[in-house]
This record gives sequence, C-alpha cells and structure tokens, in this order.
Amino acid sequence: MAAKHKRHETILQLIEKYPIDRQEDLLAHLRAAGFDVTQATVSRDIRELRLVKSAVGGGYRYMAPGSAAGKTAHPGNRFETIFREALIHVDYAGHMVLVRCFSGMANAACEVFDSQAWEDVVGTLSGDDTFFILMRTEAAAKAICERLNRYKSGG
Repeated sequence: MAAKHKRHETILQLIEKYPIDRQEDLLAHLRAAGFDVTQATVSRDIRELRLVKSAVGGGYRYMAPGSAAGKTAHPGNRFETIFREALIHVDYAGHMVLVRCFSGMANAACEVFDSQAWEDVVGTLSGDDTFFILMRTEAAAKAICERLNRYKSGG
C-alpha cells in the first residue's frame, strides 16, 4: 500500500509540473520516475485520484478535482466552459441519458455535471468519451437531455 500511496503522490506532482493530457504520457513520466507500472495501473490510478481533463491554454491536461489550477483555468462558469468544449450529443431512452463527448473528455464533463445540484438525478457513470445519467423518471430524462443539448458546439 505504501508503493501505491507514493505513486499517487508522484502522479499529483507530475500533473502539476507537466501538461500531461494522455495516459500514455503519464505512464512514460511514471516509468522515468522509477515506477514499474502498466497502462491498466495508470488508468486505475487516474480513476482513484478522480483526475479530470481540463481545458488550459488552448489544450487539455489532467488535473486533480478542485485544484487551484483547475479553478483558475475556468474563470466564470466552469460547467459551461467544459460542456461547450466536451459535448457532442445528448440523447435519452427511458430513465437513462447518454452524453457523448469528445475522446478523453467524458470524465471532466461528468465531474462538473456531478458538482451541480440537479433534481431527479439518481447517479452517473463515466467512461472515456461517454457518460450516463440515471434519472428518476423518463420526463426528467427528456428535460435534462434538452437542457444539456444546448451546450453542443454550435447549439
């Protein structure tokens, strides 16, 4: 467990120091720092640390949720900024809402979605380019789908 804790500390230091935007880059930095890790380990570490990709200076980079860099990177409405950058399409079926994002952006979009107070949201589940929202009713799913689709590029 001590090795995992040290690796997590190192990851947080690396993403603070370098503009790392891909798991492969983080893997390379960890190996250069002396950690014998696999892609699966890095992916699990990102999930456990709840790292998000945030838009910074025309690009994206991993950041710890609530980090000072993440807050200053999004003056104004962080939710709107990330959703406008990430969102491709939103649709629903029954109580489930599917949010399609650009590759690598679903975790960031889901994180800012979860940070808001939403009525009738039971929970969310995020992947690399998609996240799901479980709603209490189909009517609530339709309403949030319409609301979120307003953030699509050009929408």
